[in-house]
Amino acid sequence: MWFAILVFEPMNDRYSRQILFSPIGKVGQEKLLNSRVLLVGCGALGASHAEMLARAGVGKLRIVDRDFVEFTNLQRQTLFKESDAAERLPKAVAARARIAEINSQIDVEAVVADVNNSNIESLIEGCDLVLDGTDNFQVRYLINDACVKHKKPWIYGAAVSSYGTTMTILPGRTPCLRCIFEEMPDAGSAPTCDTAGVIMPIISSISAIQVAEALKLLVSDTDSLHRSLIQIDVWQNDWRKVKLGGPDPDCKTCGKRNFEFLDADAQEFSAVLCGRNAVQIAPPRPTTIDLENFAAKLSNIPDIKWNKYLVRFTVNENEVTVFRDGRAIIKGTDNVTAARSLYSRYIGA
Repeated sequence: MWFAILVFEPMNDRYSRQILFSPIGKVGQEKLLNSRVLLVGCGALGASHAEMLARAGVGKLRIVDRDFVEFTNLQRQTLFKESDAAERLPKAVAARARIAEINSQIDVEAVVADVNNSNIESLIEGCDLVLDGTDNFQVRYLINDACVKHKKPWIYGAAVSSYGTTMTILPGRTPCLRCIFEEMPDAGSAPTCDTAGVIMPIISSISAIQVAEALKLLVSDTDSLHRSLIQIDVWQNDWRKVKLGGPDPDCKTCGKRNFEFLDADAQEFSAVLCGRNAVQIAPPRPTTIDLENFAAKLSNIPDIKWNKYLVRFTVNENEVTVFRDGRAIIKGTDNVTAARSLYSRYIGA
């Protein structure tokens, strides 16, 4: 007679299925556990990055974000709950709390700050790579300057509406962001999530590619990097890969090493308007906004007003006035960080 013998084994290691994936394996998993990644922005892309990296066992995450959780975030920002929005928790803080529930072994540093030229270099210090989860090109060019200057790999990503794009930047070995996009888009020229909307599938798609590239870099499998500019539209079923060559020797940033976005004189000007409970923000370089087209992009906002001089609209308790030269006055706050967040969301650069 045969008897069934039950053998109770110790609980499988949480990363066992990932270790079975041969490009990572046990050695790669140990590298992940000993890695530190900087996440700039913890909105839709950043929240997705943070969760995937935490579940993969990337040992240290430094999450930087200037904003707080709102109910409009919950449709696509997967780390956050209704209670986070009700309490208006800073996104970095809410992300740290949620990751502690997902994987308590991960060390999360939550930094509630506006990324700018005064802190970007200290933020990337000690990190193995940088993941872009920002919502504007101003910060992306700043990340590019800092990472090229300090030879730090970083992964650009952006998503709006149903469209997204990403590329991996290895300073000195691949084109940098400015090799591909020589000049920053004019204020008001590019769509944002608050003007064109966004659907979750494009967030997941772009984030998945960014995080996959991050894992390749962290386990030292650079041969598997896609080495292209990837562009996806999940609604139009369009997927494009533009193969990239080497760095452009004439690039202002990586070729000539002119880090103008790290230069305080080139940064966006922000000032609290004395006695007005308002903040004025100006773009970093001269620009002209087509106010009629800009107003049309904001047609989903009720009671928007515009003339040939300005566009005015209200978001929650803040009145935003945008001028032809890209300046904006945001009334209802004297908090520069909050004003800059609104500027990025609705003007976009």
